[in-house]
Amino acid sequence: MIMRRRILGAVLSVTLIGTDAMAVEEPAFKAVLREGAFEVRDYPALVVAEVTVSGDQKEAAGKGFRLLAGYIFGGNKRRQSIAMTAPVAQAPTSEKIAMTAPVTQTQSSGEWVVRFTMPRAYSIETLPEPNDPKVHLRMVPPVRFAVLKFSGLARKDDVAAKTAELEKLAGTHHLRALGPASLAQYDPPWTLWFMRRNEVMIPVAP
Repeated sequence: MIMRRRILGAVLSVTLIGTDAMAVEEPAFKAVLREGAFEVRDYPALVVAEVTVSGDQKEAAGKGFRLLAGYIFGGNKRRQSIAMTAPVAQAPTSEKIAMTAPVTQTQSSGEWVVRFTMPRAYSIETLPEPNDPKVHLRMVPPVRFAVLKFSGLARKDDVAAKTAELEKLAGTHHLRALGPASLAQYDPPWTLWFMRRNEVMIPVAP
């Protein structure tokens, strides 16, 4: 019961991202280009905890979140709590997730990798070992992303339209895509629609 309350408290805190009430760590990046809602960003190498789960996008996100939340709230060999961060990444197992910002999602065969970014204070060597063998720790390499920001519910048709817009913008700026677009969501599903932070993101050549 105590563990459930701690996890719930952390989940609720994520809804406050972007407000003065709660400062949740997000990975630093360098903005190479900014034009309104369109950005090109360089992310450094990051340490992540990740799991592979099955189901549709929503179901997989829930399963993955619970497993990873269990790890950072004491489900490790040291029974150590690790600070919650905004980055939760989700992508199909057939694609590599090159970053850890927000909740990134790409439709595929029903298996997904769900990922939490670890706080910058940790390295692979200093993180506690997970109790659950489904949870894996690893380093992801630096990456450049073309990004288009938008708000709302991120329905399937909205994401498709924003992805097409992002692809057009990337082409206009002569950016070469290195993989498919992902959906990045910063907030849990109960966040009011007009407060939600979403992005579509495409990895591009530096």
